Amino acid sequence: MKANQKRVHVGRIIYFILAILFTLCILVQLYLAGMAIFINPAAWLKHMMFVHLFGFNLPIFMLIFAFIGALPRWAYWQLFGILVSIFLMYFTANMRTAFPWVGPLHVVVAISLFGLSCLIVIKAWNLLFHKNNKEGKIGK
Repeated sequence: MKANQKRVHVGRIIYFILAILFTLCILVQLYLAGMAIFINPAAWLKHMMFVHLFGFNLPIFMLIFAFIGALPRWAYWQLFGILVSIFLMYFTANMRTAFPWVGPLHVVVAISLFGLSCLIVIKAWNLLFHKNNKEGKIGK
């Protein structure tokens, strides 16, 4: 039983760290897009390449550690939202020539993706560090 509790706790800590990393990566993406718009258009290449480093990779690792950490159901739904949002980001970036009205939605989805990633960090924090949280009990 003790080993199971340790596994769950370590899984939740790693999930929390990955959630923070993902949120920071979203911020870097927003900064790179701003750089490309206001400073140097060559930054678009950095913006396009950086997403391949974390886009689907971090959420997949988060999903693995959500299983290891026995996270509540909300964590899986939020990760599903992240994955759908990332798909929408690729869709809005690549379909703008066929459907011009889709391009501006790229920014809207980016802002919602940042909000969702912040929410995941807050909920993971509460799960880890608030002792009176019923969802945070290990072995449930």
